[in-house]
Amino acid sequence: MGTDTARAVGEPLETRSPGRLVVDWLTTTDHKKIGHLYLITSFAFFLAGGVMALLMRAELARPGLQLMSETQYNQLFTLHGTIMLLLFATPTFAGFANEIMPLQIGSPDVAFPRLNMLSYWLFLFGGLIVLSSLAVPSGPADYGWFAYAPLNSRQHSPGLGPDLWIMGLALAGFGTILGAVNFLTTILGMRAPGMTMFRMPIFTWNILFTSILVLMAFPPLAAALLVLEADRRFGSQVFEAANGGALLWQHLFWFFG
Repeated sequence: MGTDTARAVGEPLETRSPGRLVVDWLTTTDHKKIGHLYLITSFAFFLAGGVMALLMRAELARPGLQLMSETQYNQLFTLHGTIMLLLFATPTFAGFANEIMPLQIGSPDVAFPRLNMLSYWLFLFGGLIVLSSLAVPSGPADYGWFAYAPLNSRQHSPGLGPDLWIMGLALAGFGTILGAVNFLTTILGMRAPGMTMFRMPIFTWNILFTSILVLMAFPPLAAALLVLEADRRFGSQVFEAANGGALLWQHLFWFFG
């Protein structure tokens, strides 16, 4: 024992540089680490949305304009609702699903580990694209997080900010769809021997049905966002009010909502 102890003391400890550690986390396919990344990132977006809520409440504390203009208030309202619904609540579900679900069903990992990492990156970059609209000269979108037509048209909402909002949410939505496919495949095909469907914990059943709902709700939203961008940039006029497009947008959006 003494020899082993002396050898263990004499050998230098293997340490990794901070850069190597960051690269390891950013390229990982381990479901627990990806769950950590989802939860940390969604909480960071939650803090950003919380700051926007505080600014809006401060503006409403007294009559008149205190901190911002009417347009800036509408822009903060749009970003706050978008962040809390699509960049905080939705990825928090993915984070807990990654952390807990494979362990509950006895799976070594999710069915598609690399697709799992891609889903996270799509969510992260989609959220950053949405927030980057704060840096453009015209500011972010100001038509509310529900983006009713014709307010979302290029005539009523010019500038680059609304386009960044649209494409960022479409990118994050694709990540959510891929994550739901991954969770469904894992639950249906990678359970441990003896883990039947009716032996699964209630949390795993929750993930199963939530993933099914995601696959029903998010594709129409993603398609609507891409068509809206085509309206704004290529003149497709699908959501033109004269063609009944305003009602079509509400049908597609609230099918998701």
